[in-house]
Amino acid sequence: MFKTKRKTAPPVEQITRIITILRAHRVLLDAELAALYGVTTKALNQAVKRNAARFPEDFIFRASAEETESLNRSQSGDG
Repeated sequence: MFKTKRKTAPPVEQITRIITILRAHRVLLDAELAALYGVTTKALNQAVKRNAARFPEDFIFRASAEETESLNRSQSGDG
């Protein structure tokens, strides 16, 4: 998909800590996934967009404004 700076897979514990529950599904936010791969969020999203046919239809979805606000509150410790 794109060249990464990471040579080895991240530890399972690191991935487990960044999994978020959204719409009753376990998800990784694009920023978190980009960080795991050592790329910018913009580069990750561009690569996914260019290779959309390689992903299942339900692989990616956009959070609503309310969901985004809730995620922002919970990540800042206010929620």
